[in-house]
Amino acid sequence: MRAFKLTLPALTLAVLALILPVQAQQDLPFVSEAQFEEWLETLNNWGRWGPGDEIGTLNLITPEKRKQAAALVQNGVTVSLARNLDNVESIDNPCPVDWEMANASPGGASDRIAFRCIHGPGVTHIDGYGHRFFDGKMWNGVDMEHTVTMEEGALINAVLNMKDGIITRGVLYDIPRLKGVDFLPAGYRVTVADLEAWEAMSGAKIGPGDAMLFRWGRWVKREVEGPFDTWDEAAGLDNNVIPWLRERDVAIIGWETPGYTPRPEGDLPTLALHDFALTMLGIPLIDRADLDALAAMATEQNRWEFMLTIAPLPIPNGTGSPVNPIAAF
Repeated sequence: MRAFKLTLPALTLAVLALILPVQAQQDLPFVSEAQFEEWLETLNNWGRWGPGDEIGTLNLITPEKRKQAAALVQNGVTVSLARNLDNVESIDNPCPVDWEMANASPGGASDRIAFRCIHGPGVTHIDGYGHRFFDGKMWNGVDMEHTVTMEEGALINAVLNMKDGIITRGVLYDIPRLKGVDFLPAGYRVTVADLEAWEAMSGAKIGPGDAMLFRWGRWVKREVEGPFDTWDEAAGLDNNVIPWLRERDVAIIGWETPGYTPRPEGDLPTLALHDFALTMLGIPLIDRADLDALAAMATEQNRWEFMLTIAPLPIPNGTGSPVNPIAAF
């Protein structure tokens, strides 16, 4: 059941309201290539947990952090953060999941599912550290040559390192609610000021070892406008949040689109923030989450922090895994 249903008058007001934020950002500078290159050297977490580390910021999720997260379960209600698997090809899902019945008889039935690309937009998934690289180097400075190959997959930094699961405090950043709109307009860049304004409004602030769930309204936009090219029409976090993520010691990021926003010609690559967080900071990423039900539940409970549980599949040498994250209030 969707939390957002717009009447035509409400939709008109929402569209008018959405025009203002982008216009107000005309003078907001983009992160330069020189600044980004400097951050690659000065803000990375390589070596922080030893030269052989393969779990990055998951080191921040201590037994004490897990117990603190469990204490947030007060009413015992749960909600999924995963999008239903999408087996229909569309402009925003060029790599759908393959599903079919394998057999159906009076004795029972079974089906077959195949993920053409785990990192595709048709499935909510977690990125392992063997997924993305800068100049051939992945998390903790490991050279991907001979360690991530077509023949053997990820021999280092595989998602299998997350097999024991992830339990921590989750914090929802619902920026459309902050702005009083149903979804952010294409190209809107969420800044540190926006994130901290949300913290002041919600009373929930991210800290070391926490999971940050960032919502801009991607799925509401799809309901209103239909399928759209998320590479060209998304909103997202501005690259300027990179030092803030490092300062706050965020352990996990979950988002509806992989952190990008459209950029002018000559700016940084589309996945600059995504790749910096995963490769340089060692933050596992939950891509293509659906946070609408979470936003509705958080509003109903009137609190934006909860226990988050993530259980990646134990895929040997895998670079990622489908997941169904669960928030418990």
